[in-house]
Amino acid sequence: MANQKYEAFLTVAQTHSFKEAAARMGYTQAGISYLVNSLERDLGLPLFVRDYGDTRLTADGRELYPLVQAAHAAEHQLETHVAELKHLEGGLVRVAAFTSTAIQWFPHIAKAFLEAYPLIDLKLLCIDDEQALADAVWNGDADCGFCVSPLRYDFDAVMLRRDPLLVVVSPDNPKATQRFFTATDLAEQPYVQLMSNGRPSEMEALFKANGVEPNVRFTVDSDYAVMSMVSANLGFSALPDLILREPPFPLVTMRTKAAATRDIHLIARSRTSASAATRAFIETAERWVAENYAG
Repeated sequence: MANQKYEAFLTVAQTHSFKEAAARMGYTQAGISYLVNSLERDLGLPLFVRDYGDTRLTADGRELYPLVQAAHAAEHQLETHVAELKHLEGGLVRVAAFTSTAIQWFPHIAKAFLEAYPLIDLKLLCIDDEQALADAVWNGDADCGFCVSPLRYDFDAVMLRRDPLLVVVSPDNPKATQRFFTATDLAEQPYVQLMSNGRPSEMEALFKANGVEPNVRFTVDSDYAVMSMVSANLGFSALPDLILREPPFPLVTMRTKAAATRDIHLIARSRTSASAATRAFIETAERWVAENYAG
C-alpha cells in the first residue's frame, strides 16, 4: 500500500492548502492534517509554515520535496509490480493529457482499454501546460501522457498523429467562402490569439509556415473562449484539427496554402520499465488512434 503520508505531503505542497488537498484526495481536512503531522513526527522536522489562508513549505520541506516525490513514485511502481507478480489483473494507470486529447481521445481509448482489462483503474490528469505535463510524467506523478513535441526529457515517445493546424472563421465572415485563407488574410485580418500559460501556443507555426506576422487584436487563454469570439465574428483564429472535431459554436474551418501541423505523442519515462498495465494502455492508445485517424 502506497504511503498516504507522502501523498498528503506532496498534495498540500502542490496546492498550498490543506482544504484543497483534502478535496483532491477524498479525505477530511482533519485527516490530511493528521497524515502530515504524523510524517513530521516521523521525520522530526517541520515541513510546512501554516499561515492563515496560505500554507507553504519550510526550508527543510523544500529540500525533502523531490526525495519524497521520488519515494512516492517508487512505491507506486512497487505496488503495481507486486500485483503483477501475484498474477493479479488489478492496478492503476495515471494518464496525463491536454484538453483536446482528454476530450476527443481519452474516453474512447479508456473504453477500449477497460473492455480488455476491466480490473485496471485509470486516472486522468488534465494538464494544459506542456512543461508541467512533461514534469508530471518524468517525476512519476503520471505513468504516461499525451503531449505535443516532447520537451527536454529523454522520454520513450510514440508518435500518434500529425495534427493539422487550421484557420477558423465565423460563418458570417466574408472570407468563409474562399478556398484558402491566404497569407494576406493571415497578416491583415484581426487575429484572436490563443495563449498557453502566458506563451503563444503552437499555432504560431502556421504563421511561420506562411511567412507572416498576425495582426493580434485579442489574446485569450482558453480555446473554447477563442471559438466563441471567432463565432461572434470578432476575428479569425488558428486551432488544431483535433479540438475542432465537435466545436460547441458555429465555425468554418479553412486551410492555408502553406500547411502546418503539430505532432502528438504518447510519452513514458521508460516503456521497458513501465508497469504491464501502463504498457497495455500505451498499446491500446496506439491501436485506437491508428484505427480512427488513419491518414
